[in-house]
Amino acid sequence: MSAGRRLSRSFFDRDAAVVAPELLGKLLVVDTAAGVLAARLVEVEAYRGSDDPGSHAYRGPSPRNRSMFGPPGRLYTYFVYGMHWCANVVCGPGERPHAVLLRAATPEAGLATMRARRTTARRDRDLLRGPANLARAFNLGAAADGASLLRGALRIVDDDHRVAAIAVSTRVGLAPGKGDDLELRFAIAGDPHVSAPRPRRP
Repeated sequence: MSAGRRLSRSFFDRDAAVVAPELLGKLLVVDTAAGVLAARLVEVEAYRGSDDPGSHAYRGPSPRNRSMFGPPGRLYTYFVYGMHWCANVVCGPGERPHAVLLRAATPEAGLATMRARRTTARRDRDLLRGPANLARAFNLGAAADGASLLRGALRIVDDDHRVAAIAVSTRVGLAPGKGDDLELRFAIAGDPHVSAPRPRRP
């Protein structure tokens, strides 16, 4: 399931708005004691650092967002609403703090582990639908903040999967004037694992 090429630093060392749609169809993979977990990314959002009022890095570095200011090709996780973790891929270009939020994925391997971590999911297609659900199923919490995607157990893999069409929309949950008008949310068009509201514009 994890066969394919691990994405390199050069892939991530670009503007998040370029990286984000190219992540669709790639496999998020992690090796665990219980076996390999893998899921195909179907929905993401780009955040463009100091150029983007919706980004956690818009006002500069802080203890919370310090992972965004490191080299591209690592994970940035954050706690939200006092109960959920969300996971982002840190991008570039260079040392600019861009990131791509992982919003939804299709389970490919490790379903038993995902179900055990997501006991409230009524259907398998709900296991990884939404950024908090994805992070919980993959156990991407505080300990994963700053984790490398370039080496080690966690990785994103290109197995040459083809994406037929990409839908684009504004991002979810941003306050007015905080980048809510920017069309930086990307999803595989028509995929049932994409979270609501589903983007409709191809």
